[in-house]
Amino acid sequence: MHDFLASRRARITPEQVGMPTYGEKRRVPGLRREEVASLAGDEL
Repeated sequence: MHDFLASRRARITPEQVGMPTYGEKRRVPGLRREEVASLAGDEL
């Protein structure tokens, strides 16, 4: 299950969904779990 979810998160960048990136260098491509939760309306 992890691989499936990680591959889906990697397809979407923060810029595509209007989230700030703060100029950070990310270790993995795409959205972080926290960003996905925020978009879903379920703050961690």
